[in-house]
Amino acid sequence: MAIDPQLLAYYRRLADRYAGEPAPADISAQRARFAEIAASSLLPDPEGIAVQDVELALAGRTLGARLFRPAGVAAPRLIVYFHGGGWVIGSLQTHHTVAALLAADTGCAVASVDYRLAPEHPFPAPCDDAAEAVLWLAGQRQALGLAPDFLAVAGDSAGGHLAAQASQQLNRGDEVRVDAQLLIYPVTAPVLGTESYRAFADGPGLTRDEMAWFWTQFIGAEALAQGAAQADPRVHLMAALPVRPPATVVVVAAHDVLRDDGLAYADFLVRHDAPVITIEAGGMTHGFARLQPEAERAREWMRRAAAAFVDLLDDA
Repeated sequence: MAIDPQLLAYYRRLADRYAGEPAPADISAQRARFAEIAASSLLPDPEGIAVQDVELALAGRTLGARLFRPAGVAAPRLIVYFHGGGWVIGSLQTHHTVAALLAADTGCAVASVDYRLAPEHPFPAPCDDAAEAVLWLAGQRQALGLAPDFLAVAGDSAGGHLAAQASQQLNRGDEVRVDAQLLIYPVTAPVLGTESYRAFADGPGLTRDEMAWFWTQFIGAEALAQGAAQADPRVHLMAALPVRPPATVVVVAAHDVLRDDGLAYADFLVRHDAPVITIEAGGMTHGFARLQPEAERAREWMRRAAAAFVDLLDDA
């Protein structure tokens, strides 16, 4: 299936908008450019969604978070969300609409976490932030008026990676149980030689070179060169056997270098007895969750993902 025409039109508008302008010269400028691009795809919050900023008091640092709560739902279930951006760019604001729509579509409360970014805070800092943020929010469920007996994580792209590794870390211990996860075109391994990396190396949405650069900022060039030999399961999600793997929905975009990352991780979880629903979004490119305001089919795929997630919880 070809790339959705509304997405192609969006990419043409984006190319025209920045035609003749130099590429951002440094990471600060890249973040500013991404924030500017993302701002054009934000929507007003859905009706019935209350938004509250929360500060997470972790060891030696405080992280910001934004809680999206559906009105009229007594003690909603909690999803802790991590935004994409290659562990380098992105923020609560760039993914505000993604989190707000997820809360509206699932009827769950969604806490979007503003974790520290590489390269100022490379691995393992974002991973530590993710796991500790989930643990902190789990401990605050009663105080926040949320269901005390359920916990889920979610994220897109690098945020999907952070969500999945957080659930793996926490489910190995006894403090808290992550029951479910929704992973949207997740990064799952520092391996850039899959069929989808070859087929979609030049994008649109995300290129192979861009993903290699993001990995380098996150783990360093030497670790990236090790590729599949990277043994740390916080980096390579399939490097260790999962313990109590959560019920999972994996969403991949059909035209995305990370398509095979998500499919491989879904297969890995199935082999280890996790309930898994895999959705391959036809016509979609990387980043389509953030582009729901730009393409009707992107919005519909995210509605389907949310419905599958709710169905999975109800069947679990």
